[in-house]
Amino acid sequence: ALIRGSRERHGMSDGPPGAFADNIGLTITDIEPGYSRGELTVTDDLYNPNHVLHGAVTYAMADTGMGAALQHSLDDGEACATVEIKISYMEPVRDGSLVCETTVTRRGNSIAYLESDVRQGETLVARATGTFSIFSP
Repeated sequence: ALIRGSRERHGMSDGPPGAFADNIGLTITDIEPGYSRGELTVTDDLYNPNHVLHGAVTYAMADTGMGAALQHSLDDGEACATVEIKISYMEPVRDGSLVCETTVTRRGNSIAYLESDVRQGETLVARATGTFSIFSP
């Protein structure tokens, strides 16, 4: 997804970044340049056939968190887009809630590298690393 920077959005501190986040129940609860925190409550409609949270939901938490963390460091006229994300799943999730914290580890002029940890309480359930392109459309 293409994300455009805007000085007006830099002050935004909460709210989901779009309709897809709404569909899975993801709420971004904290955003600042280079950091985001998202929360999601597991519901039955997010399960895979094995009655475990679908991996795509966890992936979407990381991807959305990365976009949010990077978006708030973009200048007017800049945009960003996912180039690649690698995710490792550590533990299955069957219920409860998840928190995804993302940090921009390195930001250059045209590429940013980000890391997301998805936790259920103190338990690390997934870790993702991603590369995003930064450009002027």
